[in-house]
Amino acid sequence: MSIEVADESGAGIDLDAVHTLTAHVYEQMRIHPDADVFVRFVEEGPMEELHVEWMGLDGPTDVMSFPMDELRPGDDAEPGVLGDIVVCSAVAAEQAVAAGHSTMDEVLLLVAHGLLHLMGYDHADDEEKAEMFGLQRRLLLTYFAAREPGRTDVPHPTEG
Repeated sequence: MSIEVADESGAGIDLDAVHTLTAHVYEQMRIHPDADVFVRFVEEGPMEELHVEWMGLDGPTDVMSFPMDELRPGDDAEPGVLGDIVVCSAVAAEQAVAAGHSTMDEVLLLVAHGLLHLMGYDHADDEEKAEMFGLQRRLLLTYFAAREPGRTDVPHPTEG
């Protein structure tokens, strides 16, 4: 399995936790273990550049996903390149304060969210949003339950 994680922002992100969550999502969603993904954390400037270039929107955003081989979950999953996820550490920190949880919880929520986007999930309408956010919640609950016995809460998104 090729899960690469890099903190280009210098924010001190727990890269081991990000790697462990990503591996957990792979297992839970039955993504081929040899599928490649790259998760990188950047400052506001580089994120704003990506946001303008790919979405035509000003300002930095929290997370962007760039799917590659359109891999989908399932028992018949093929190896390939799942894609890239870019998280803005500063926006994650701001959203964590607004939501009342830790920055690391927000980072993990954003990575889970980005991974689901790479797998083809979206939240453009209410039905899609319910499915995607339900999966996101289940993935985070099972991740935290395995690492922090007794924990029953998961971070909630600050935006939809």
